[in-house]
Amino acid sequence: MRLLVALKALLFVVLLPGVVAVYVPWHIMHASHSFGVPPRNVSTIAAALVVAIGAVVLLRCVWDFLAAGHGTLAPVDPPRRLVVRGLYRYTRNPMYNGVLAMILGQAWLFRSPALVAYALGVFAINHLFVVLYEERTLASRFGDAYLAYRRAVPRWGFTRRPYRKVDPGA
Repeated sequence: MRLLVALKALLFVVLLPGVVAVYVPWHIMHASHSFGVPPRNVSTIAAALVVAIGAVVLLRCVWDFLAAGHGTLAPVDPPRRLVVRGLYRYTRNPMYNGVLAMILGQAWLFRSPALVAYALGVFAINHLFVVLYEERTLASRFGDAYLAYRRAVPRWGFTRRPYRKVDPGA
């Protein structure tokens, strides 16, 4: 059973953030004729590091959804438990932040204004999805636990103090 959930998680990583953060940017780069080998310098290394950090953030969040939430990142197979561990203790949407870091890192790496514009569009769509669907769904599914989490942890920014789940029985 765990293997099936893991395979579904992998499939959804390829289908959702894989398309948004890798496939579409690759096509944008080819369409704008700005795809090439970046120069080897400190800026290139820093840009590649931003892409790598974004990928690590994304994969860590997928792992937390699988291990703690017993679900995937796809709205059709969401976590069955509220995930408030790892990076989710500091920001409510680290997975989206990781994807945006990957796109912006690629924009920096290839010096692509088209990818910056794409990243802004991705952020706007993510924001609308979070506000209009995701937050309402999570509040309905997880009730007071989610509402307490939402009050304590910022939607897009970061908190310096990690969220600690309050035990109602204590």
